Amino acid sequence: MILLIFGFFLGFQEVTPSADTVARTSYISVAPAADTTLLTVNRVLIIGNKRTRDPIISRELTLKPGDTIRASKLAETILWDQRKIYNLRLFNVVTIRSLQISPTTIDLLVDVQERWYTWPAPIFELSDRNFTEWWQNYNHDFGRVNYGLRLDQFNVRGRNETLRLIAQFGFSQRFELSYTIPYLDKKQKQGLILNLDYSNPKNIAALTEDHKLVFIRGSQPLRVTLGAQVSYTYRKSFFETHVLTLGFKNTEVEDTVLRKNPNYLSGNSLSQSYGILSYSFRSEHRDVVMYPLKGYQFSATVQRNGFGFEGNVSQWIINLTYAYHLPLPKDYFFSNFTSAYISDPVDQPYNLYGAMGYQRQILRGHDVYVIEGPKFFVNKTTLKKKIFSRVWRYENMPLEQFRHIPLSIYIKGFVDVGYTENYTYYQERPAFLNNRLSNTLLAGYGGGLDVVAPYDVVFRFEYAFTKEGANGFFFNIKKEF
Repeated sequence: MILLIFGFFLGFQEVTPSADTVARTSYISVAPAADTTLLTVNRVLIIGNKRTRDPIISRELTLKPGDTIRASKLAETILWDQRKIYNLRLFNVVTIRSLQISPTTIDLLVDVQERWYTWPAPIFELSDRNFTEWWQNYNHDFGRVNYGLRLDQFNVRGRNETLRLIAQFGFSQRFELSYTIPYLDKKQKQGLILNLDYSNPKNIAALTEDHKLVFIRGSQPLRVTLGAQVSYTYRKSFFETHVLTLGFKNTEVEDTVLRKNPNYLSGNSLSQSYGILSYSFRSEHRDVVMYPLKGYQFSATVQRNGFGFEGNVSQWIINLTYAYHLPLPKDYFFSNFTSAYISDPVDQPYNLYGAMGYQRQILRGHDVYVIEGPKFFVNKTTLKKKIFSRVWRYENMPLEQFRHIPLSIYIKGFVDVGYTENYTYYQERPAFLNNRLSNTLLAGYGGGLDVVAPYDVVFRFEYAFTKEGANGFFFNIKKEF
């Protein structure tokens, strides 16, 4: 009610009370589902795209002019095409209609509303993995803030290309330049990603104690890292993507770091250089990638660090993930995520340690911990219910890309389990105190709220309990998996 009153005074108009925030609803005029009539597609009409080129949109369509389809299958096919176009993250709203030209002929009308593509933004963010780690582990120290400038230019040339520039200062300094070209060829199957990054922070995590990162500070940069990568992408079908990456990384540290942790780069070395070769496969069948409610995703990555001639770096990494999302009656939704990580050989320098506690592989309730090990698995289960979903139009907004204002709220419960095999280096040195959460089954459970806002922003408010008897409130600005 408060939102509706607030929206009234600002000039908001409620568009579709029952529509989901991320535009999952499709507007289709088709024959009954049991109809076996064979329909022929006459034309595909695309409107609303002022910058985006037609082929970028038509690439996601299953049906082309001249194709035929049973009337009973048309609605589901169009719905999935709408989801695929939305998952390009180029549009706020995607609507597909089928227009009956004759009893056996249809036109398809694709109507899109483009997003805002240029995002020059000041950087003012926490240097830590999440808000809770900053608040609890580091006493909400504002000296740990990063600042600078970030420029994201999406949809360059109208071809869904992305340019990113980052100049970051403050607690952790880094500079990055990347350019993503998803389509190099006319068939729109091959792409390229170029990336350069440089960092010279005066504050780094030099070691881990009791599964918490321990930072050291210096008056001069403690670590200088230069990296370069080129990735070749191949997307043969709508749902499967292959990525082959070749890269190089060079790291140099001050002797201050080695006095704190002699194993930081292994063998008291002040420098480390190695090549990177990796292959990744992703099979994406979820409805809306940024906050999925239906479908599944599988990914696999095999990575080799060090080719044998650069020095003492030699590491194989395998990471497998599977996510499943199932809509249930009465606006309930079930989701499950599993991840497994293996690194070999076990003995590695500290800066190449694998760890449960980053990105999607955070065990809820253990957000403040980094649980390092050469092998670990995570399983996360969530049951949630949609309790609010509205879409407003703010017609007084001069920029059309910001007139569409969706909001959805979900209440949820969750149970997570995980296990990490500890590093031999830690087991032989109990003074490091990184044994408490390793080599034992961990569990976290609790409940919370997810708020899904415009431009795919997700706010997560969670209260969790752990098997070890800890509990607390956790806040994150990202989807859970």
